[in-house]
Amino acid sequence: MKQILRCFLLAVMAAFVTETTYAQQQTWREIHKVKKKETVFGIARQYGLTIRELIDANPEMNTPGYELKKDSYIFIPYAKTDQTPSQTTQPKQEPVVEKEVKKAIQLGVMLPLHDINGDGRRMVEYYRGILMACDSLKKLGVSVDVHAWNTPDDEDIAPVLREKAARQCDLIIGPLYSKQMDQLSEFVTKNDIRLVIPFSINAPQLQTNPNIFQIYQSPTAINDAVIEQFLKKFSGYHPVFIDCNDTTSQKGVFTFGLRRQLESRGIEYGITNLKSSEAMFAKSFSKTLPNVVILNTGRSPELNVAFAKLNGLTTATPGMKITMFGYTEWMMYTKYQLDNFYKFNVYIPAYFHYNPLMSSTLRLQQKYRWNFHQDMMDRQPRFAITGFDHAMFFLQGFQKFGKSFTGIPGQLDYEPVQTPLKFERQGSGGFRNRQLLFVHYLPEQRVETIKF
Repeated sequence: MKQILRCFLLAVMAAFVTETTYAQQQTWREIHKVKKKETVFGIARQYGLTIRELIDANPEMNTPGYELKKDSYIFIPYAKTDQTPSQTTQPKQEPVVEKEVKKAIQLGVMLPLHDINGDGRRMVEYYRGILMACDSLKKLGVSVDVHAWNTPDDEDIAPVLREKAARQCDLIIGPLYSKQMDQLSEFVTKNDIRLVIPFSINAPQLQTNPNIFQIYQSPTAINDAVIEQFLKKFSGYHPVFIDCNDTTSQKGVFTFGLRRQLESRGIEYGITNLKSSEAMFAKSFSKTLPNVVILNTGRSPELNVAFAKLNGLTTATPGMKITMFGYTEWMMYTKYQLDNFYKFNVYIPAYFHYNPLMSSTLRLQQKYRWNFHQDMMDRQPRFAITGFDHAMFFLQGFQKFGKSFTGIPGQLDYEPVQTPLKFERQGSGGFRNRQLLFVHYLPEQRVETIKF
């Protein structure tokens, strides 16, 4: 078994050391000229300050996108414990007021936190997002003690569960592997701990264990929910299915299910093929009703051909209304297909939305770069932002409701950066996430998200 990541925690958490905001002093200790490669953390440590004290003395550091630049000047305040020249040495006689001290939430993280393979590297980034959330929550008055264990695929989790710190957790995030679920499920039941399973593993224990939250949704559940919303959203449209001749595609499960539901409702639809002639292709579309187009693949090459044929069709038939209904993978093609997404009013069903232009996304990416000296992995969704959203949701929920937090709609008003959450109880067991959304690219060149 890997040891608890004490060194790892010390290195990573150093970037998040903050103190309660205090009134700025009127007299500065000195002004510091920034040298090459200096960091905010290094300067704060040099002068015996916390990062929070240094930032409060230099409010521009809170500006999104702020970077410390060589030869710039920053104010160095007196440390909170220092005496400024304007302070007297006579203590004030203040009445003693008893303050309620809220107990820190004990958060455990049991994931493969290593640099050996992709699982470990992805989970390290996810874990860093959790730490960023804890830093943000501290500024909101929510105190969290984080305990992290490296729980790789090839090691038994039992020794971890025997540790005192594990038994004292309020929440545990993990595991990544199904083989660890039996022991962990029994452990959280025995110790009355809430368990959050963040990713796609087989966890039948969810059906009987009320302490478990599972964020992953099965493809079957997603297909059923998306088909139901499709029928509501596109009532009055003429559906057109395009066969893309992709023998590797798994999208037939969705298109077959959707066609079956259309037929049961007596809704007519068209079928065509990417290899069809222009005339035969056009015959599948309605000239009077708005059309909604569904491909039977999520691959980029076939999408390119489909857009080319649709552009030709709209040029030959001015006024024809066409909306495209896509797949989650299409969000990876946004940088290449954005104009077509806008033009064809594209709807993409997904369980997340990474918006690189949103101010909250930009702030998190900048904070990640600042604290870890590298960018997030170029993946969708971003693992660090996923970790941030998960931790913000559950830690705020636990702070507000304690062990009665269920994550059901309306219980918490957290607005996610990337990953919305909405839980429903599974029989007499735990809670599964049911939040999905449509990412909608509007012709007026803006993007909206529609939750369902």
